[in-house]
Amino acid sequence: MGDHEEVRSLVVEEEMRVVESKEWYLVSYAPHGVPTTDHLKLRKVRLSIAPESIPDGHVAIEMLLFSIDPYLRGRLNGTLDGLYFPQFELNQVITIYGIGRVKRSNDSEYKEGDIVLSANFPAAEYCVMPSCEIVRKIDAACGISLPDYLSTLGVPGFAAWLGIEVLADPKPGSNVFISAASGGVGMIAGQLAKIRDCRVIGSTGSDEKVRLIKEEFGYDDGFNYKNEEDLDAVLSKFFPNGIDVYFDNVGGKMLESVLNHVNRYARIPLCGMISQYNQAWTEREGVRNLLNMVGKEVRMEGFLLNTHFDRFGEFAKEMEGHIKEGRLKPKTKINIGIESFLDSLNSLFSSTNIGKVVVQVNKD
Repeated sequence: MGDHEEVRSLVVEEEMRVVESKEWYLVSYAPHGVPTTDHLKLRKVRLSIAPESIPDGHVAIEMLLFSIDPYLRGRLNGTLDGLYFPQFELNQVITIYGIGRVKRSNDSEYKEGDIVLSANFPAAEYCVMPSCEIVRKIDAACGISLPDYLSTLGVPGFAAWLGIEVLADPKPGSNVFISAASGGVGMIAGQLAKIRDCRVIGSTGSDEKVRLIKEEFGYDDGFNYKNEEDLDAVLSKFFPNGIDVYFDNVGGKMLESVLNHVNRYARIPLCGMISQYNQAWTEREGVRNLLNMVGKEVRMEGFLLNTHFDRFGEFAKEMEGHIKEGRLKPKTKINIGIESFLDSLNSLFSSTNIGKVVVQVNKD
């Protein structure tokens, strides 16, 4: 080997042992409003992924995709403020649900090139982490796209499945209402209700999204809540026979209006309240008509994914069948580059978001 080739070989070997990784870390909490670069910053670090530097039972990961979900906002408050999210720690890299590729492994269960899923990846380009935090390997040749594992088979899909299949359990012909119907969870919840032969109506934040949920997701109808001054009137129009199931993603005024239109024994799975996340709890809107739940014996129930994680295998098997048979049609917005993380997160709280938001970590 000549001198130039030897030098080049050493450089390549060193690049494979030490990588430069960008990562998002929390510098200050954001108790209200959307987070900015005053709260989250991007920095570069050098990380060794040399085999001898990886502890037993650990793997070195190159991140591929980040799942951008509303719960992340709640972990930036600095206080629970009536919420249930554990808070991220100051000056630490935030964690995220995502997909990565194994670069090095010190665990016989994983080898270089394996595609893996975890709910606890750092929001970084590379990491070394305990292999016990990997949720599953992904078979890239099974016919399901990687973004689907963060959408239909990820956090949004599991939330939608739990709300519709487990908590609501609607009978065929039930009148089902989904708020935030074109979002990552709502688009799947509505399709699951249609698979059960329900009549499904959705609310969205634009006329374009109303067309989307009807034409692509199979909703029976929908409305743009921003065009409606009287929510009670619009719910009377779409639900003349009342609401049997309300899948709540937004809370606030919409939840209050729904309680004026529920049928006896209605079910209301509380998935999230995205209209309230950017406000201090003292500024959030209350619900004044909870008494309606008593007279109509309504069940309103919040749920957390971790509590039901023993059913993840059942969920994954069922949803994989729906995907392969074409019964579920997810829609994904993929933003390119780790730099797009903050804008991607904030897009969830604006009318610009449609479907599931994913960040492709590297630009190549």
